[in-house]
Amino acid sequence: MEIFALPKGFLLGTATSSLQIEGGDRNNSWYRWGQTGHVKDGTTSFIAADHWNRFPEDIALMQQLHLQTYRMSLEWSRIEPEQGHFDSHAMQHYRRELEMLVATGIRPLVTLHYFTNPLWVEDAGGWLNPEAADWFEGYTTYVVENLGDLVSDWCTINAPNQYLAQAYLIGGWPPNEVGLTRYLRAARTMIAAHIRAYRKLHQVRAAAGYQNTSVGTALHLRPFDPKHGTGHERRAAAISDRLFQELFVSGMCEGRLLQPLGSGYPLGEGRYCDFFGVNYYTRDIVNCADAPAAPLGRREVRDGAPTSNLGWEIYPEGLYRVCRRYWDRYHIPVFIMENGTADATDAFRADFIYKHLWQVHQLLEDGVDVQRYYYWSLLDGFEWLEGLSARFGLIAVDPSTLERSVRTSGWFYGDIAKNGGVTTKMLQQYFG
Repeated sequence: MEIFALPKGFLLGTATSSLQIEGGDRNNSWYRWGQTGHVKDGTTSFIAADHWNRFPEDIALMQQLHLQTYRMSLEWSRIEPEQGHFDSHAMQHYRRELEMLVATGIRPLVTLHYFTNPLWVEDAGGWLNPEAADWFEGYTTYVVENLGDLVSDWCTINAPNQYLAQAYLIGGWPPNEVGLTRYLRAARTMIAAHIRAYRKLHQVRAAAGYQNTSVGTALHLRPFDPKHGTGHERRAAAISDRLFQELFVSGMCEGRLLQPLGSGYPLGEGRYCDFFGVNYYTRDIVNCADAPAAPLGRREVRDGAPTSNLGWEIYPEGLYRVCRRYWDRYHIPVFIMENGTADATDAFRADFIYKHLWQVHQLLEDGVDVQRYYYWSLLDGFEWLEGLSARFGLIAVDPSTLERSVRTSGWFYGDIAKNGGVTTKMLQQYFG
């Protein structure tokens, strides 16, 4: 291991989503999904980490860890519980949280949609309904009119490719209506929603006199590597890459639809991301030799690779690969919006953080303008189909008492934020 320094102005923070940590909301698609027996450990999102009631405590912990920025999401179902009806009490709650962050010197980045829909949206067809882009624009308008004085940095939609793949292509997430046509239809709606929200966020804040608005999305990106290097596997990997990544990158960054999604620029050619947001966790090995009946092969973990508690390969070099790929294409600032690992005993999380931030250091050395890194996650929370069993947090949350305790890896990350990199003393302290 080597020491390294991050440049002045580089921001280190953590990311969370509202559904996964807040608790207390039954009016969303994921709470209902959990109630119908789809979550592996039988838990629901109703308590989660109780952040809704404990956000002052959690912000104080962020301060102890010297975090400079915090990526949080808003729950659409709380803010607009019924179509066209906005809840001012929910909005005031989010204002108080954001005011506290700003007062403590922690820069917020707000995500508007993170995998959950209000029940009224879900029951009207969700993202299969083209009107969802209209509804999302109305919600965005209300939010920015009420929070735009506190927030300059925005993420419209988190990992639309991951969300839609799980909901409409792979299956397992609500509404679990599997079919390629549905996946593509929902993708077109989400791309339109992002572009319209991008324009609205800039428009409303500019009208209020703000010139520092920064809007993007967070795309779940990974390498697809052929296992044996055959032509079949290379084609399967390329198709997977196009369906899962390229359709969304092109649509959301440029407004350009690629086949089989469509063609041209239906909402106009432009640049609809002020930063390139990356969620990175792992890579996929594409094996066609042992899955001849599957047109795109089987996705696997590399033989002998280190893995997280969820069986995901730990492959730090993939972070370099995806960031460099899209920096070379767009040359806009890169924000690593999520990067983390499930490690219940905190056995390897500090090593995971070190190795991925080393890749960030290498990107910076090679001229890639990476400006932020958000570790996923601040707290243990409700991890979708895994429930409360998958532990990603720098801060452990006891599910029975909700008591918080900073893990050793959390103190390590806090020291990186404090020192602007990794020092010799830190390597001795945390890795012997």
